[in-house]
Amino acid sequence: MKQKADIGLIGLAVMGENLVLNMESKGFTVAVYNRTVEKVDHFINGRGAGKNFIGTHSIEELCASLERPRKVMMLVKAGQPVDDFIELIIPHLEPGDIIIDGGNSHYPDTIRRARYVESKGLLYIGTGVSGGEEGALLGPSMMPGGSPAAWPAVKNIFQSVAAKVEDGSPCCDWVGEGGAGHFVKMVHNGIEYGDMQIICEAYQLMKDLLGLSADEMHHVFKKYNEEELGSYLIEITRDILAYKDEDGSALVENILDTAGQKGTGKWTGVAALDMGIPLTLIGESVFARCLSAQKELRVKASKVISGPASKFEGDKVQLIEDIKMALYGAKIISYAQGYNLMMEAAKEYGWNLNYGGIALMWRGGCIIRSVFLGDIKKAFDKNPNLENLLLDPFFKETVEKAQAGWRRVCAAALTHGIPVPALTSALCYFDGFRSERLPANLLQAQRDYFGAHTYERVDKPRGEFFHTNWTGRGGETASTTYSV
Repeated sequence: MKQKADIGLIGLAVMGENLVLNMESKGFTVAVYNRTVEKVDHFINGRGAGKNFIGTHSIEELCASLERPRKVMMLVKAGQPVDDFIELIIPHLEPGDIIIDGGNSHYPDTIRRARYVESKGLLYIGTGVSGGEEGALLGPSMMPGGSPAAWPAVKNIFQSVAAKVEDGSPCCDWVGEGGAGHFVKMVHNGIEYGDMQIICEAYQLMKDLLGLSADEMHHVFKKYNEEELGSYLIEITRDILAYKDEDGSALVENILDTAGQKGTGKWTGVAALDMGIPLTLIGESVFARCLSAQKELRVKASKVISGPASKFEGDKVQLIEDIKMALYGAKIISYAQGYNLMMEAAKEYGWNLNYGGIALMWRGGCIIRSVFLGDIKKAFDKNPNLENLLLDPFFKETVEKAQAGWRRVCAAALTHGIPVPALTSALCYFDGFRSERLPANLLQAQRDYFGAHTYERVDKPRGEFFHTNWTGRGGETASTTYSV
């Protein structure tokens, strides 16, 4: 074993433990530390026994065991614990050493922390790590950003442990300055929320509208996974539907229908609201989880409020095919919206994001990996200045092809009282995006009527604002011009 470690890691929970095992398996010596030091000894004598690990019982000992430039990675709970550990680490580092946050930190915190750490003469990386327990062990998707000077020192380690796609390319590359890495990971998680919700809506349609059993749905998702929708989330849905409880029943039907969340989907929605980006599908996915959490209230409402009583009389086989197209169309919208948000953030923060490269990073190792991402990479390779995925010929034609079945699914769901907030909001976005004229002219008239907020005219140049005295009782004074 080397006397000095290539990298140190703080936090031997599920992700940290598996990630250091991954690093060690790629030839790196790793120093490990955990606030509860018994975990260090348990790991060194257990899964880490006989391997190239250096167990340490203090931050000082951890930092002293590292090769220069020292690289200290934290995989701890987001929020205050990250700030606390930064303060504990800094006194034991020298200029040029690197602090890495591999948790799900909120990107404004990463921007702040990068500035602070750099002010101390050190370097900082905030990296998204996706793939869960299995990804951490076998190859995650990693999205690093922060101090550009830190990248050459960690590039070999990160790209060695990251997942690889067919041609051997690692699902990890430098994202950008400041909080860019954690912003991209946040959007990844938002898209993950959306993908999961539309799959859940498809499941409810099959179960409640078509009356399919879990085994029948297993075969449907198995087929989906072999076609356009091939992806990790469709794959695990297939497996979940086949999994039996101890009594032989489908385990999924014995799980309480209240969804948890850790906040990254909400952060994505809030960022979209702050930047004025219509992130409708992801927003509805977050709200769907919130509604699921109101279990007791929903049970109460179900006893007193009734919906449509009609049964589905159509072609089940056709509707199953239509559901596939609805999933495909909505999935494209989710990515189009997510990329739109990243583009706006890049403008706001001065980041040089490689959009095709981001799709490549997501093609393996991460929760939203799918065959679909290769098409996004091709779209940005063809046109690096692509303004919206729906303007790429492949995605335009695919959504146009999907829309007939997608519309039939939404119509059937609404007619029969099956909630599909993500599928319908995505379809409404598609219809709004392709509309040359929306009813916002009436909305601006309303705003001008009650608040003198002014409006622009179709027969005048953009940037000229007008106010009308709608009632004859108001004055000619207008409010400030509106923001678009």
